[in-house]
Amino acid sequence: MKESQILVTGGGGFLGGAIVRQLRTQNAQVRSLSRQHYPELAQIGVEQFQGSLSDPEVVGKAARGCDLVIHVAAKAGIWGPYHDYYQTNVVGTENILNACRQHGVPRLVYTSSPSVVFNGKDMEGVDESVPYPDHFEAHYPKTKAIAEQKVIAANDDSLATVSLRPHLIWGPGDNHLVPRIIAKGKAGQLRKIGQRDNLVDSIYIDNAADAHLQVAEELHPGSRVAGKVYFISQDEPISVWELINRILACGNAPPVRKSIPTGLACFLGTLCERIYGLLRLKSEPRMTRFLARELSTAHWFDISAAKRDFGFHPKVSITEGLNRLADHLNDR
Repeated sequence: MKESQILVTGGGGFLGGAIVRQLRTQNAQVRSLSRQHYPELAQIGVEQFQGSLSDPEVVGKAARGCDLVIHVAAKAGIWGPYHDYYQTNVVGTENILNACRQHGVPRLVYTSSPSVVFNGKDMEGVDESVPYPDHFEAHYPKTKAIAEQKVIAANDDSLATVSLRPHLIWGPGDNHLVPRIIAKGKAGQLRKIGQRDNLVDSIYIDNAADAHLQVAEELHPGSRVAGKVYFISQDEPISVWELINRILACGNAPPVRKSIPTGLACFLGTLCERIYGLLRLKSEPRMTRFLARELSTAHWFDISAAKRDFGFHPKVSITEGLNRLADHLNDR
């Protein structure tokens, strides 16, 4: 990718930053579009554009002259106004697609999520043929599903598009999942949902970044990855509570031992949503229906297609990744 001019949206974030750093080690010319300026990106020679994805003018400026866009930026979370999620995740993606068309960008890699097909039930070893659900219990997966479908529908002879669905990204530098797990663990606020050892997929940060670069290498109009969606993971399903407890151990926090019934968690999630909705509270509820079902069901995926079509194999195991995470947290 030495000769490429590549735009990474959300280049200052956890996954976007990992992708940017890997690209720079390959001497690629990299741009980032984020809401704020990141000194650490400037230090490694990344050109930065500041603004919102919902602003077509700044998106167009950032994409002009690029031959690849990796669209990572999104509004994540389990709570907040639908409009906010729609503007960033749907309108923002539409602006990216329009900018690619306007400026002749031939390749677009989109970061999606397995939650776009989550139906509230166990998903064990499913592949990319699993359909989108009829109903979503959170704004994030709904708007990401809408955006993903727009990205795949846009694939044609002039713009090759592909969508990756990484599940539960974690590792050193995580500013979302890991810090929250450790903070809640130290505060004694975590409870197992139900009594099952439901297996889930996850993916270590460097493996997730690798997948984006690998699929980008294979992506061009008419290629076998164009117009496709792919699950990517560690290919190493693990009990969700084992993973959480191992992350807690990295941060010297106690393991989760107490539990509540799944039905009670779903009831509390419904109650919290109603109270927060009525009072128009902006802070995130401790429980929602979506979160209760995510934590009490199995969701792991068949990544055979990613292995076959662009050679994806996770280089860093869960154990090695956790060792790196522990070293990182201890160094801090």
